[in-house]
Amino acid sequence: MTDPIRVLVVDDQPLVRAGLVAILTAQPDLEVVGEAADGAEAVAQVAAMHPDVVMMDGRMRGVDGIEATRMLRDDPCRVLVLTTFDIDEHVHAALRAGAVGYLLKDASPEALVDAVRAAARDETSLAPEVLRRLVADLVTRPGPGTVRPERLAGLSPREIEVLLLIARGRSNGEIASDLVVSEATVKTHVARLLAKLRLRDRAQAVAVAYEAGLVVPGSGEG
Repeated sequence: MTDPIRVLVVDDQPLVRAGLVAILTAQPDLEVVGEAADGAEAVAQVAAMHPDVVMMDGRMRGVDGIEATRMLRDDPCRVLVLTTFDIDEHVHAALRAGAVGYLLKDASPEALVDAVRAAARDETSLAPEVLRRLVADLVTRPGPGTVRPERLAGLSPREIEVLLLIARGRSNGEIASDLVVSEATVKTHVARLLAKLRLRDRAQAVAVAYEAGLVVPGSGEG
């Protein structure tokens, strides 16, 4: 039996926190190892509890979720940012800070649980239509350090293909099926393209794909 996914829940509203904990603890493969009410407490809890996934409120008093995500950038945990709005500057900042996923607070319990599992696999967790809106808005206002499209010249044709599929929201398993290769091969391609682009995760790769024009904002195809 595999170990459960260890989750830290961070939100400055006790009622929201309690609801998230209730949803997560109902799943046999998830374990809530701690709670925090602000970003500073979240960073301390990560150091103490070593969670696999941090479910982080984007807006909190004191140290907010974006700054806390930035502070956790070098930690092996994966951060999911929760927000009230699907177009939110704090979520855009979270992408640059290193978050791997973005959820709306009105997401269904099933979507919430699936997102935690996806984050543990280091996969971006967001409905494709919402992801397109977020990234489309992000790339019209790129922040410092945004990867330039010409950097894609260093990728192989297959790596470009994999990047395009990542931007369309495909999981590793779906990419493997699309390209008729093994999932292990897909993981190798993903690791190589992230290394070449000097990116931490798939979420940042999605932003680069939109910026480079591989995917047209608001369209289902690139």
